[in-house]
Amino acid sequence: MTLSADFLVLGSGIAGLSFALRAARYGQVVVVTKRAADEAATAYAQGGVAAVFSAEDSFEKHAADTIAAGAGLCHDIVVELCVREAPAAVRWLAEIGASFSRAGDGELDLGREAAHSERRIVHAGDITGREIERALVAAVKASPNIRLLEWHLGVDLITLSKFGGPDQCVGAYVLDERRGVVETVVARATVLATGGAGKVYLYTSNPDVATGDGIAMAYRAGAEVANMEFFQFHPTVLYEPKAKSFLISEALRGEGATLRLPTGESFMKKHHPLGDLAPRDVMARAIDFEMKRTGSESVLLDITHQSREFLQRRFPGIYAECARFGIDIATQPIPVVPAAHYLCGGVSTDLHGRSTLPGLWVLGETACTGLHGANRLASNSLLEGLVFARRAAEKLGSLIAELREGPVPSVPEWQIGSAVPSDEAVVVSHNWDELRRLMWNYVGIVRSDARLRRAARRVAMLQEEIQEYYWKHLVTRDLLELRNIATVAELVIGSAASRRESRGLHYTIDHQETLSDFARDTVVKRGVPAHLRGH
Repeated sequence: MTLSADFLVLGSGIAGLSFALRAARYGQVVVVTKRAADEAATAYAQGGVAAVFSAEDSFEKHAADTIAAGAGLCHDIVVELCVREAPAAVRWLAEIGASFSRAGDGELDLGREAAHSERRIVHAGDITGREIERALVAAVKASPNIRLLEWHLGVDLITLSKFGGPDQCVGAYVLDERRGVVETVVARATVLATGGAGKVYLYTSNPDVATGDGIAMAYRAGAEVANMEFFQFHPTVLYEPKAKSFLISEALRGEGATLRLPTGESFMKKHHPLGDLAPRDVMARAIDFEMKRTGSESVLLDITHQSREFLQRRFPGIYAECARFGIDIATQPIPVVPAAHYLCGGVSTDLHGRSTLPGLWVLGETACTGLHGANRLASNSLLEGLVFARRAAEKLGSLIAELREGPVPSVPEWQIGSAVPSDEAVVVSHNWDELRRLMWNYVGIVRSDARLRRAARRVAMLQEEIQEYYWKHLVTRDLLELRNIATVAELVIGSAASRRESRGLHYTIDHQETLSDFARDTVVKRGVPAHLRGH
């Protein structure tokens, strides 16, 4: 079965759905999402959208905070355009139906998070992502120009070079999981917005869908990927086995929460002058250090100085979730640990979301735009998705007449060849567990040359086994996700090994200094090892 559209979007988070809504003015859009439309990382975002609305704030301050967090690798032009376009992006969300928290005077109730110099976090309590996702999904389902394919996931991008043509992306092969059939979707422009890759690690705040699918597909198709070593570990995830890595927002620390050892001693001032408002990378390493030093299974986040009324109003989601596990955050500190949270690297794009592969556009966490550099400033991720979705849609809108001049490419449908149904799914589950565990142990918060070498050797062996199994058996969601996280693991390890310094989210005990010679992006392309390149 072959489908065609002007725009094919893979992913249903803030970036993919924002693009779809804006692009629907210019043509037909097909949105592919591998679960229900609202099951995206966006729905789990507690913090909010960073944007300048306060008279005490300024674009210059927002830019300065972003650049300071990015540890020398932010692209200044990208930072400038994102902070300046942020207020309009928030207003657009409100126009399509998103409801944000308001102060008594009706103005936006702006929160503050770590490493922000001013209050600029537009939020909906602590369920901001859920509210944004709700509004976007409702608007998409109401649009006659958007076709939504739930329970579908990308298998591989379709490039004409595979069939003797030019190096151009013209769509994707997509698995209809419910029917077990791979469909062919061709498009004038293909947009990857599949989110991040937190599931490459054993412990993550990410939902199960975050398996790096878009990055892996783009890399296999020949697109350039950058800065994969910069994986952000959120410092505070609820330490409760039954909670499945429930995130405790940085906004608690913005409201005065203090990190403590199990003895009650606060410790962040020993690690950074900003104390409990230190950047995430510093915070995660500090917690990791203190847990290893003391042998503790977790540390404590204490916000008991705030009233119960305030906590229920400002953090309703966190208050209720902690209560579900017997923790009264008004009287008890919250046990927390770090977990993989956000990938600052991804598929390289220009100022409009274009990748280096013609016909392929990339948005959101799947992309590396240059905004985050070596470390993301809190609440800049939703902002990036909004800004670049608009820029990509408007650019493609200006090109659509030109793109329609030629016929829709004719490409072969998916061929199963001699592949047979999976006969030993244990191979998939075993490799899945081993891969994620070795990434946590060897390529996590603190790295070393020896750990990276061990990880590279073992992942190479796993890749051989995974690839052999992949080509012999019919594709399933589990097999596709395993294949993708293995590719992401290779990219993270290779990029980390090439950066022989410590910078931002990449910290190695063998190269603890930050060196000016390494103030460049790490770039990798299929067939070309990871290397540093100026930006």
